[in-house]
Amino acid sequence: MLVLGRISGVHGVRGWVKVFSETEPRDNILTYSPWYLGASQAAYKVAAGRLQGKGLVARIEGCEDRDQAADLVGQEIAVRRDQLPPPRADEFYWADLEGLTVETLGGTLLGRVDRLFSTVANDVLVVKAERERLLPFVWGQVVKEVDFELGRMRVDWDPEF
Repeated sequence: MLVLGRISGVHGVRGWVKVFSETEPRDNILTYSPWYLGASQAAYKVAAGRLQGKGLVARIEGCEDRDQAADLVGQEIAVRRDQLPPPRADEFYWADLEGLTVETLGGTLLGRVDRLFSTVANDVLVVKAERERLLPFVWGQVVKEVDFELGRMRVDWDPEF
């Protein structure tokens, strides 16, 4: 299962929810159905969805009123990996990077990719070992190579930083 976003609030009185999406473009999350919500990962079919102002709203089948929608607020939205289209040769999903070992061009092991997050400037790799490092995910400048067969990412990074 891959987490693509979360339900961030209610919209109106007819069971619609506000959706925070981590997909690019952000409304792609509306194309996946069913959604698997929360820790139980119960399946919910997306009945409708649309851009609403600067955000997204969706109606989930069986969610008919504001109270039912409120029960879903805060739930993570996950999908099965096989629901996603395969990435192109020059692309990969963030989830594919999690767990890769990270080493410098000189061979110094920095740790493993724990997670990624997005900032205004660029995406950031959280690399954990004896300490946590935050590396900008800037292809070509910092990230030089991703090798899934070896389970490794090579970076141009000072190990003392």
